[in-house]
Amino acid sequence: MSAGNVDHLVQLLAELYPNDDPPISGHEELFALIDSIKEGDMAWDSFSITYTGEDPSELWMKQPFEVWYRDPLKVLEDQFSNPEDLMSGNHAWKQADILAKNEETHGSVYLPVVLGSDKTTVSVATGQNDFYPLYASLGNLHNTVRRSHRNAVALIGFLAIPKTSWEYADDAKFRRQLFHTSLKHILSSLEPYMETPRITKCADGYFRRVIYGIGPYIADYPEQALLACIVQGWCPKCIPPPNNLDEDALRHQHVYRSHQHTDDVSAGFSLREMWDDWGMVGDIIPFTAYFPRADIHELISPDLLHQLIKGTFKDHLVDWIVQYINDAHPKQEANHILADIDRRIAVTPTFPGLCHFYQGRGFKQWTGDDSKGLMKVLIPAIVGHVPEQMVHAVCDFLEFTYLVRRSIITKDDLRQLDILMARFHQNREIFRDVGVRPDGFSLPRQHSMVHYRHLIQEFGAPNGLCSSITESKHIKAVKRLLWITRSSS
Repeated sequence: MSAGNVDHLVQLLAELYPNDDPPISGHEELFALIDSIKEGDMAWDSFSITYTGEDPSELWMKQPFEVWYRDPLKVLEDQFSNPEDLMSGNHAWKQADILAKNEETHGSVYLPVVLGSDKTTVSVATGQNDFYPLYASLGNLHNTVRRSHRNAVALIGFLAIPKTSWEYADDAKFRRQLFHTSLKHILSSLEPYMETPRITKCADGYFRRVIYGIGPYIADYPEQALLACIVQGWCPKCIPPPNNLDEDALRHQHVYRSHQHTDDVSAGFSLREMWDDWGMVGDIIPFTAYFPRADIHELISPDLLHQLIKGTFKDHLVDWIVQYINDAHPKQEANHILADIDRRIAVTPTFPGLCHFYQGRGFKQWTGDDSKGLMKVLIPAIVGHVPEQMVHAVCDFLEFTYLVRRSIITKDDLRQLDILMARFHQNREIFRDVGVRPDGFSLPRQHSMVHYRHLIQEFGAPNGLCSSITESKHIKAVKRLLWITRSSS
């Protein structure tokens, strides 16, 4: 309701009830009353980023880029006031031990901030629209709470997406700098309280001294490369050559990335050598470098959806099996075998938890849920049509995936992960032997499996740090942006 309409309504009330005072004097009092209400969503704010380097040749680089955000400190304090379980994993306890050594922070509650971002394209009546939402959650929340459709994961911002002409669509350096500068600014309200305690109301109603810290970051591989400032094709966590990612992993000789390691390399190598020999983007500083006790290489979380379910399973194993059948048989026979596999999948009996693919696996757009459903019925569908070692490779991978998807993972489970990983690496060689993967298996998403044991020990069960959590928030996030846009116009 507009200010004029509010004033008109107040005037009507005064005329209708001349003996009574109106509940408000006018629109100013009403709006002030609404603003004083503490319940509801946090207020939105915005800032502009402008390029200040050498005079660019392209006009689009000179324009200001607007970023909308909500103060993450207020959002996280609101989450912390709601009672939930604490996270498990070593990372939070290591940070708490560091804080305990400092007299000023000793006894403070440590609150790790889980972040996630994922650029998405949404088709609406006006055409293709790109959005870049940023989410935040407290690491102290139990993973089951984060996975549920509640406010445990909050939208805190929309990152800017440069609108360029097609020939400059891949201006990676500018986009990287815009991305990291935006994150640094949005999270700046937390930085003072990463070393100095802030008195904060807790879920039990008591006030305690709280220290914040950057926690796990949820992202798909392209976003991980952007976050870690590495070259596409390299691992954001360790430094094997991109043409043989698993070489060091199989020998348990990881050389892990870190801010300190990057600084050491930059001191002795040129930017070109850092790019070619180390997979580092040396002229961009990750946003975590500006916050205490934060290293993005340590904080990138495992991603069950894109690394295992849609990545290694659907995009790798399923496609490799189809390619093997097409390569190993004449076209007509291969089509007959694939049709039989589809029939086996289609006749899956009705049972709770089983997804029915009435047309087999032959439909165009796969979702994460589709891939999860296919995982449950693929093994009996391919037995007899592919080599036994190929079936074993799929079985080893599925066992690995189902184990890491559990909400509780024990030390025995971690030991079993090592066994399954070794068996999978051994049995997947069948795809190289039959010519499907002649160049090997240097695939970043598949390589990420070697880091799962360590990441589970650091952050707890991966199902609370999956990109499916942030993707499920996209629809609500886009609606929020449209509301902001209309309100500001």
